[in-house]
Amino acid sequence: MALSDDIIIRRYISEDDDLLFALIEREGEEWTDYWRGDGRAKYQKALAGSIVYLLLKNKTLCAYTRCRNDDGYGVYVYDLLVDQNHRGREYGRLLMERVREDFPDNPVYVMSDIDPYYEKLGYEKVGSIFMVKNC
Repeated sequence: MALSDDIIIRRYISEDDDLLFALIEREGEEWTDYWRGDGRAKYQKALAGSIVYLLLKNKTLCAYTRCRNDDGYGVYVYDLLVDQNHRGREYGRLLMERVREDFPDNPVYVMSDIDPYYEKLGYEKVGSIFMVKNC
């Protein structure tokens, strides 16, 4: 998807790993589970089984999203990250629109821990997530 001469949204391929992990590592402590220790290998496996889009501006990775399709019951967005230096330019919204365009017959749900961002985009909160722990 070419949005302008300098902005492109395209699907992730494994050759993008170094770019993607550099973006994730720059984000700091909240994202260390994705790359520290065995995190990188685990996340590479998750990426391989997911729908992942990259947003590039002038060939620089600015943002990405990772989703999964639940076989017609919805597309679930697990990760959305916009590089700190590129926030405020609606890149997150553009990625969400791409997911909607590619899956027009499926509802798109976001797994969020930053609800105010998605509320700002006008998305409706329709539930919550609970973690099942050992008793």
